[in-house]
Amino acid sequence: MTTDYGFLPTTVIGSHAIPSWLWTAIEAIDAGKYGPTDARETFDDAVNVAILDQERAGIDVITDGEMRRWYFVQSFYKRFEGLENVGVLRKVGVYGYDSVPRYRPVERLSVPHGLGIVDEFKYLKSRTTHKIKATCPGPLTLTIHIQLHNDAIYKSRLDLAWEMAGAINAELKALVEAGAEFIQLDEPSFAIIPGETAEWVRLVNAAMEGVDAKLALHVCFGNLGSRPRGRREYRPFFPALQDARCDQFIFEFANREMKEADIYREVGMDREFGAGVIDVKSFHVETPEDVANRVRTILKYVPAEKLWLTPDCGFFQLPRWLCALKLKALADGVKIVRKELAG
Repeated sequence: MTTDYGFLPTTVIGSHAIPSWLWTAIEAIDAGKYGPTDARETFDDAVNVAILDQERAGIDVITDGEMRRWYFVQSFYKRFEGLENVGVLRKVGVYGYDSVPRYRPVERLSVPHGLGIVDEFKYLKSRTTHKIKATCPGPLTLTIHIQLHNDAIYKSRLDLAWEMAGAINAELKALVEAGAEFIQLDEPSFAIIPGETAEWVRLVNAAMEGVDAKLALHVCFGNLGSRPRGRREYRPFFPALQDARCDQFIFEFANREMKEADIYREVGMDREFGAGVIDVKSFHVETPEDVANRVRTILKYVPAEKLWLTPDCGFFQLPRWLCALKLKALADGVKIVRKELAG
């Protein structure tokens, strides 16, 4: 891709904070109080809000905020054929990883009409002059809430994930046809389930095979209710993760107090690197100088021409006012370092 993204570009991971009115609107939609036109207008407005918030903050490469999705992957399951809802494990108390709906296949799964990400991208492209990227869950993550009960259908979660890799690959190629130049694949499941990293990398590579775009791979440790789920270390993923055929890795650092900030140099990376310098799991509002200090730390190990700056993860779990402040701190903190390096 020939697009120039500038020096020390900033971007988001994908999801934006949900405005208060959208929470109540979704309840009304689920209750059948909105018609299709009402629902479309509601989600269009939500995307417009996400775009405006990112542009006002000064973010260089924006997304649609994933405003048409619900809890990262749950809305995608409505597009699957061969899947049934089997309810949740726990309904009482704090919402957590055991509170989300579970599904199981009753036949081999298919996504005959795609994942819907192409339409999301087309709307974003029509509403901004900013540089943009599309985001898509990886094959492991897309299967995270699907429970296997009949090995005559799928022998393992990896078996199921391989089927999803094909559906994702078709979606990514359709995104390129629609004009996408920058696509990010999200795989927190690398961290959530230990072992088999080499096989997971093969899965990701299959999902990205033949996709003619700038490709990023975001690996985090989970963020449901602002809580991680996996062991929060990247070193165990290497050297296998080096075989991922992506142009950019995006890792989280801020919520771990910059632990493993030297990972880029230690494992000998040779590609772009997105470093999370905003803690989305905390209500603490970083100052621009806080962000600048984190960027300076990363720059000890990553060449400036290879570095992108991001939040640790998406903003879905934060209120909108806090998301806006953190986005502004990200943009302003990076500007401080740009001026220092230019001087």
